[in-house]
Amino acid sequence: MTPKKIIISSLISAPIKKVWDYYTDPAHIINWNFADPSWHCPHAENDLRVGGRYLAKMEAKDNSFGFDFDANYIEVNLGRDFTYQFGDRLASVSFQIIDGKTEVTIAFDPETENSIELQRNGWQAILNNFKKYTEEN
Repeated sequence: MTPKKIIISSLISAPIKKVWDYYTDPAHIINWNFADPSWHCPHAENDLRVGGRYLAKMEAKDNSFGFDFDANYIEVNLGRDFTYQFGDRLASVSFQIIDGKTEVTIAFDPETENSIELQRNGWQAILNNFKKYTEEN
C-alpha cells in the first residue's frame, strides 16, 4: 500500500506574483532552498514548462554532505500551480490568494527511508525559510 501524500503549507504576507516569482526563479531559489542555516543551495536551474527540468544543489556549508534535487515538470499552470516528478515520486505546489496573502501548499509522495514526521518537518522547514526570505526581501 502506497502511503498518502504529505501536505504542508504556509501563508505568506506578499502578493501572489511575488511569491510565484521568488519560488520559481533560480536567482531567489538559491537564497531559501535549505532547511537549516548550516546548509545552502549554491546552484539552481528551473525550466518551468511541461517536460522542463528543475535542479537544485543542496549541501552542507562544511561540504560534509550534499545532493542534487532533480525533477521534471509534468504539469504547469503559470502563476497558479505545478507538479513535478523526482524519481518515482510526485510533488504538487499550488499558490492561492487568501485575504490578501498567498498560501503555498505542497503535497508530495513520501519516501521510505525516513519517517513521515521527519519528511514533513524537513519540507516544512524549507517552506518556512522561503516564507521568511520572501517577506523580508
